[in-house]
Amino acid sequence: MLTLAGVAAAPAHAAGYRYWSYWESDGGKPWTYATQGPATARPADGDAVGFRFAVSAEADDTAKPTTGPDFTRICGDVAAKDGTKRVAVVVDFGGPADAPPGETPPAKRVTTGCAQVRPDATGAEALAAVAKPLRYGSGAMLCGIAGHPARGCGEEVGEEPTAAASPTAAKKRDGDDGGPSVGALVGGAAVLALGGAAIWKARRRG
Repeated sequence: MLTLAGVAAAPAHAAGYRYWSYWESDGGKPWTYATQGPATARPADGDAVGFRFAVSAEADDTAKPTTGPDFTRICGDVAAKDGTKRVAVVVDFGGPADAPPGETPPAKRVTTGCAQVRPDATGAEALAAVAKPLRYGSGAMLCGIAGHPARGCGEEVGEEPTAAASPTAAKKRDGDDGGPSVGALVGGAAVLALGGAAIWKARRRG
C-alpha cells in the first residue's frame, strides 16, 4: 500500500551538465569513453570516434552515441590511400530533452562520415574533415558541431524535483544505454577538450 510519503516529491536530482562527450572504438570494438580529448587523441586507421551531445546528471550516466562504431559500413566505400588513414566518425546530436532551452536538435539525429586524414591526425581533425562548422570555447573545449547547439558550452543544468513513486522517474533519455565507469570519467576529466566532463568534475569537487 502506498503511503503519502511514497507519492511525495523526492529530493532534487544533482545538477548535471550539457556537453559533447567523446567516445572511441579501437578496431570495431564497442564504444568506450575516451580518456583524453579529441584534440590530443590520435585514432589509428580503421578506428572510429564518436561525439554525443547530452545532459548527464551523474558521473556514470554519460550517454554514448546511439549508432555503433561500424567502420566497414561508414568507410567501406572510401579506398585506402598511401599517406593517409581512414577514421569513421559518428555524431549524435541527442534528443529534444538534451537540447538547450529554445533550441531543437537537427532532424537527422545521427550523422556519420569517413574522414581520410594524414596519419598523425587527431580525433578533432577527423571530426573537422566530415562535420562543419565546429565551435570551440576556452581551453579548446568543443562547444558545437554543425551549428548545434548555437550557443552555450558545458553549462550547468538546474535541478529538477521528481516524484518518488512515478514509474517514469528513473527512465533514461532516449539512447542512454550506459556510460563510462567513474574511474574512466575521472581519467578523462583532466583534459578540457573532453567537453564538459572536466568542468563537471572540477565543480563537483568544489
